[in-house]
Amino acid sequence: MNKRLAVAFTGPSNSGKTTLILKIARKFIHEHKKEVAIIKHDPKDKARFDVEGKDSYKFSDTGAEVIITSPNRTTYFSQRQKELDEIIRLFDKFDILLVEGLKNLPLPRICVFRDSIDNDYFPYMNALATDNSIDLNSYEIPQNIDILDLNSSEDIISWILKNAKEV
Repeated sequence: MNKRLAVAFTGPSNSGKTTLILKIARKFIHEHKKEVAIIKHDPKDKARFDVEGKDSYKFSDTGAEVIITSPNRTTYFSQRQKELDEIIRLFDKFDILLVEGLKNLPLPRICVFRDSIDNDYFPYMNALATDNSIDLNSYEIPQNIDILDLNSSEDIISWILKNAKEV
Protein backbone atom coordinates (compact mmCIF):
# COMPACT_ATOMS: atom_id res chain seq x y z
CA MET A 1 0.00 0.00 0.00
CA ASN A 2 1.29 3.45 -0.92
CA LYS A 3 1.72 5.88 1.88
CA ARG A 4 -1.12 8.36 2.15
CA LEU A 5 -0.19 11.95 2.90
CA ALA A 6 -2.32 14.71 4.40
CA VAL A 7 -1.79 18.45 4.59
CA ALA A 8 -4.06 21.34 5.60
CA PHE A 9 -4.58 24.85 4.25
CA THR A 10 -5.72 27.75 6.42
CA GLY A 11 -6.15 31.47 5.93
CA PRO A 12 -8.70 34.26 6.06
CA SER A 13 -11.69 34.43 3.70
CA ASN A 14 -10.77 35.39 0.14
CA SER A 15 -7.06 34.74 0.68
CA GLY A 16 -7.00 32.22 -2.19
CA LYS A 17 -7.13 28.91 -0.28
CA THR A 18 -9.70 27.25 -2.53
CA THR A 19 -8.00 28.47 -5.73
CA LEU A 20 -4.66 27.13 -4.47
CA ILE A 21 -6.15 23.75 -3.45
CA LEU A 22 -7.79 23.41 -6.90
CA LYS A 23 -4.47 24.14 -8.64
CA ILE A 24 -2.55 21.72 -6.42
CA ALA A 25 -5.21 18.97 -6.73
CA ARG A 26 -5.23 19.22 -10.55
CA LYS A 27 -1.43 19.04 -10.71
CA PHE A 28 -1.28 16.05 -8.35
CA ILE A 29 -3.96 14.25 -10.40
CA HIS A 30 -2.87 15.09 -13.95
CA GLU A 31 0.91 15.49 -13.69
CA HIS A 32 1.85 13.36 -10.68
CA LYS A 33 -0.85 10.71 -11.32
CA LYS A 34 -1.95 10.74 -7.67
CA GLU A 35 -5.39 10.01 -6.23
CA VAL A 36 -6.52 13.12 -4.35
CA ALA A 37 -9.14 13.52 -1.63
CA ILE A 38 -10.30 16.93 -0.40
CA ILE A 39 -12.03 17.89 2.85
CA LYS A 40 -13.42 21.41 3.18
CA HIS A 41 -14.47 22.76 6.54
CA ASP A 42 -17.61 24.89 6.38
CA PRO A 43 -17.57 26.55 9.82
CA LYS A 44 -20.57 28.79 9.11
CA ASP A 45 -22.58 25.95 7.53
CA LYS A 46 -23.01 27.95 4.29
CA ALA A 47 -22.43 25.21 1.71
CA ARG A 48 -25.57 24.02 -0.08
CA PHE A 49 -25.55 20.65 -1.81
CA ASP A 50 -29.00 19.15 -1.74
CA VAL A 51 -31.96 21.24 -2.85
CA GLU A 52 -35.23 21.38 -0.93
CA GLY A 53 -37.87 19.16 -2.50
CA LYS A 54 -35.36 16.71 -4.02
CA ASP A 55 -35.09 13.15 -2.68
CA SER A 56 -31.57 13.68 -1.33
CA TYR A 57 -32.88 16.62 0.70
CA LYS A 58 -35.90 14.68 1.97
CA PHE A 59 -33.72 11.73 3.02
CA SER A 60 -31.12 13.97 4.65
CA ASP A 61 -33.84 16.01 6.36
CA THR A 62 -34.91 12.91 8.33
CA GLY A 63 -31.63 13.14 10.26
CA ALA A 64 -30.36 9.85 8.77
CA GLU A 65 -26.87 9.33 7.38
CA VAL A 66 -27.46 9.26 3.60
CA ILE A 67 -25.42 8.02 0.64
CA ILE A 68 -26.68 8.81 -2.86
CA THR A 69 -25.01 6.77 -5.57
CA SER A 70 -25.28 7.10 -9.34
CA PRO A 71 -23.22 5.83 -12.29
CA ASN A 72 -20.97 8.91 -12.05
CA ARG A 73 -20.73 9.81 -8.38
CA THR A 74 -21.41 8.92 -4.79
CA THR A 75 -22.43 11.64 -2.36
CA TYR A 76 -22.45 11.22 1.39
CA PHE A 77 -24.63 13.40 3.65
CA SER A 78 -24.05 13.15 7.36
CA GLN A 79 -25.94 14.86 10.18
CA ARG A 80 -23.00 14.52 12.56
CA GLN A 81 -19.67 16.24 12.82
CA LYS A 82 -16.97 13.65 12.05
CA GLU A 83 -13.45 13.29 13.40
CA LEU A 84 -10.65 13.30 10.82
CA ASP A 85 -9.97 9.56 11.09
CA GLU A 86 -13.68 8.80 10.47
CA ILE A 87 -13.66 11.00 7.37
CA ILE A 88 -10.44 9.42 6.10
CA ARG A 89 -12.02 5.97 6.38
CA LEU A 90 -14.88 7.15 4.15
CA PHE A 91 -12.43 8.00 1.37
CA ASP A 92 -10.58 4.67 1.58
CA LYS A 93 -8.37 5.11 -1.51
CA PHE A 94 -6.22 8.23 -1.97
CA ASP A 95 -2.57 9.26 -2.12
CA ILE A 96 -2.91 12.89 -1.05
CA LEU A 97 -5.51 14.42 1.27
CA LEU A 98 -5.92 18.20 1.06
CA VAL A 99 -7.87 19.76 3.94
CA GLU A 100 -9.21 23.30 3.81
CA GLY A 101 -9.72 24.82 7.24
CA LEU A 102 -10.05 22.87 10.50
CA LYS A 103 -7.07 24.65 12.03
CA ASN A 104 -7.09 22.55 15.18
CA LEU A 105 -6.36 19.31 13.31
CA PRO A 106 -2.88 17.95 13.96
CA LEU A 107 -1.77 18.24 10.33
CA PRO A 108 1.11 20.13 8.71
CA ARG A 109 -0.45 23.40 7.66
CA ILE A 110 0.11 25.89 4.87
CA CYS A 111 -1.38 29.31 5.64
CA VAL A 112 -2.42 31.39 2.64
CA PHE A 113 -2.23 35.18 2.84
CA ARG A 114 -2.44 38.05 0.38
CA ASP A 115 -2.20 41.79 1.14
CA SER A 116 -1.57 41.30 4.86
CA ILE A 117 -0.69 38.59 7.39
CA ASP A 118 -2.64 37.96 10.58
CA ASN A 119 -0.10 37.08 13.31
CA ASP A 120 -2.81 35.06 15.13
CA TYR A 121 -2.24 32.31 12.54
CA PHE A 122 1.46 31.84 13.39
CA PRO A 123 0.84 29.13 16.04
CA TYR A 124 -1.08 27.07 13.45
CA MET A 125 1.24 27.38 10.45
CA ASN A 126 4.18 25.32 9.26
CA ALA A 127 4.45 27.18 5.97
CA LEU A 128 3.30 30.55 4.68
CA ALA A 129 2.14 30.75 1.06
CA THR A 130 1.99 34.31 -0.18
CA ASP A 131 2.68 36.51 -3.19
CA ASN A 132 4.37 39.86 -3.69
CA SER A 133 1.32 41.72 -2.33
CA ILE A 134 2.97 41.25 1.09
CA ASP A 135 6.24 42.78 2.26
CA LEU A 136 7.59 39.95 4.42
CA ASN A 137 10.14 42.29 6.01
CA SER A 138 7.38 44.16 7.81
CA TYR A 139 6.43 41.03 9.78
CA GLU A 140 8.23 39.08 12.50
CA ILE A 141 7.73 35.63 10.96
CA PRO A 142 8.84 32.82 13.29
CA GLN A 143 12.02 31.04 12.14
CA ASN A 144 10.38 27.60 11.90
CA ILE A 145 7.89 28.71 9.22
CA ASP A 146 8.76 27.95 5.59
CA ILE A 147 7.95 30.69 3.06
CA LEU A 148 6.34 29.45 -0.17
CA ASP A 149 5.46 31.24 -3.39
CA LEU A 150 1.67 31.23 -3.66
CA ASN A 151 1.99 31.31 -7.46
CA SER A 152 4.36 28.34 -7.70
CA SER A 153 2.37 25.10 -7.56
CA GLU A 154 5.61 23.10 -7.86
CA ASP A 155 7.10 24.92 -4.86
CA ILE A 156 4.04 24.06 -2.80
CA ILE A 157 3.79 20.47 -4.07
CA SER A 158 7.41 19.74 -3.16
CA TRP A 159 6.80 21.18 0.32
CA ILE A 160 3.74 18.93 0.67
CA LEU A 161 5.62 15.82 -0.46
CA LYS A 162 8.38 16.59 2.05
CA ASN A 163 6.25 17.71 5.03
CA ALA A 164 2.79 16.13 4.80
CA LYS A 165 1.72 13.75 7.55
CA GLU A 166 1.25 10.07 6.82
CA VAL A 167 -2.35 9.09 7.63
